[in-house]
Amino acid sequence: MRRLPVPAAFHNVVAALTFGGEVLVALRGLTRGRPLQRLAQWQRLLVQASAEAVPIIWVVNALVGAIMAFVGAVQLQKFGAGLYVADLVGISVCREMAALITAVVMAGRTAAAFASELATMQANEEIDALYVLGVDPMRELVVPRVLVLMAMLPLLFFHACTAALIGGLLVAVGMLDLNAQSFIQRVMVATAPVHLWMGLSKTFCFGIWLALAGCHAGLRAQRSAAGVGQAATQAVVNGIVGIIVIDAVFAIVASALR
Repeated sequence: MRRLPVPAAFHNVVAALTFGGEVLVALRGLTRGRPLQRLAQWQRLLVQASAEAVPIIWVVNALVGAIMAFVGAVQLQKFGAGLYVADLVGISVCREMAALITAVVMAGRTAAAFASELATMQANEEIDALYVLGVDPMRELVVPRVLVLMAMLPLLFFHACTAALIGGLLVAVGMLDLNAQSFIQRVMVATAPVHLWMGLSKTFCFGIWLALAGCHAGLRAQRSAAGVGQAATQAVVNGIVGIIVIDAVFAIVASALR
């Protein structure tokens, strides 16, 4: 009986699910009270995923907020509704754009760095050395990165919201002759807490997925210089695709719950 060919995408999905299961098993081991890593390692990961990412998060999201306000102002001015550009910027930033843009930036920055670092360790046989020493790489390398990104991405989300709203404010004041107080008041009226909570909840899922994408690509990389580059590329591609899929799921669920 001839066997049907199995698409490569199916193998990737199975591999990703298996890797996620291994991470869950490693997380379960945290209840035993054993320390994960030295404090210096945690500090390095926290700084890499937070403080070092803040400048690029501010620049990108401020520009996105300014672009959204500019496009909205051009259209709303035709109907004499320029004040509602604050509604457009506030709702879209808090609900969608801040979380999405931040996750995309972190995919190209942090997920790729995780993949490159672990792929280099794989090429230098450092992962094999951990196995020989009886150390679980999932526990010592993957779990800390998952926890750090899951914790830091929500904090970066608030930076992104602030930057995007400031960018929208500057455009609104410059193009529509609005004062800052009117813009801020309109944003506070139009933006309900549910919009902010929805954007915030996405960032937890984005952080977990980006860490898994980066670590999975790094640990499965070929042991060569080319393998390091391929791992970084795969982490970025898988990370961005996964972010879009997760965001679409959130949009469908939010629409269904209305």
